[in-house]
This record gives sequence, C-alpha cells and structure tokens, in this order.
Amino acid sequence: MTNNDTLKLPKLFFDENGELVITASATSSKHDFDFFEGMWKLQNRKLKTRLNHCTEWIEFESTQKMYKVLNGIGNIDNFLATFDGQPFEGMTVRLFNPKTKLWSIYWADSNEGRLDPPVLGSFENNVGHFITKDTFNGKNILVAFRWDARKKDNPIWSQAFSEDNGNTWEWNWFMYMSKIN
Repeated sequence: MTNNDTLKLPKLFFDENGELVITASATSSKHDFDFFEGMWKLQNRKLKTRLNHCTEWIEFESTQKMYKVLNGIGNIDNFLATFDGQPFEGMTVRLFNPKTKLWSIYWADSNEGRLDPPVLGSFENNVGHFITKDTFNGKNILVAFRWDARKKDNPIWSQAFSEDNGNTWEWNWFMYMSKIN
C-alpha cells in the first residue's frame, strides 16, 4: 500500500476572527457519497503515533458498511476492526446541507463514546476534502479527511493533522477500499 501524495489539499481561508471558512464546490450534491453505499473490505495503513515524527505504520484489515438515511441527504457507516485482540467499532454520520451544499462528517468510536467535531467540505472532480479545527493531546490542530473517489470501486480515504493552520500536514491514516457488495 502506498500513500497518494499527488493530490494537494485546497488552500485554506480564515476569517478576521481566525475561524476556518469552508466553501462548497459548485458541483457539490447529496449524491457525492452514492458510490460508497454497500459493504466494503478495507486495507488500513495508520501511523503508530501521531504528531511526533513517527515513521512506523500499522497495517490491518477492517470492514465498513454504508447506507443512506434522511431521504438521501445523509448516510451512516459502521467500521469494524480488531486492535490488539479487542473488537473496535467506529461510526460515521455524514449530513448534506442543501442550503450551503456542504457535507458535515461526524465520527464516533467504541474507545471514546463521543462524536468528534465535524469535518466540513465537498467534492470536486470525484475528490472530497473535509476540514475542521480540533484538539489532539492538548494541542490545537486542523483535521483533514480526503475522499479520493476517482476509482469508484476502489476509493481511498485518508486523514491528516496540521499543527500550523495548514502550512504543513502529517498524513496519518489511509484506507484502501474494495467493494464487497
């Protein structure tokens, strides 16, 4: 498994109060995640630790099942894996706002039992970028999700953190997906 470093994150904009400004692409629609409906097998590549110059990757398999909700303006998926012999479950809720044309993506897992702040964004040319402010180990960071759906049956999801308002990014998790049904 290799990392796709040819795609760049879009330029970030902050308002006068330092808040992140996310604008939807002209083509953003409630159908952006239609390709992901169904059952998937995932090959994961995740940094062992984040934001400390780690170069050791952990690789593991998982499954994910996505289904639409709210008449198609939302979807939910369940991520199932095993870590250190223990079952792990993650859940994503994605909601499309028809007025702003932005997606909000929320994550929760069986370790934390809470919804993380949503990443916001949209797709353009079958690549989606979603970004938010968050904290990690007491540090203010930006979190980015990228959905590379140029190959609909083999999309790649990836996550990056930035400690410097998006000047540099650490890509720390990649999921290489294969459709099961």
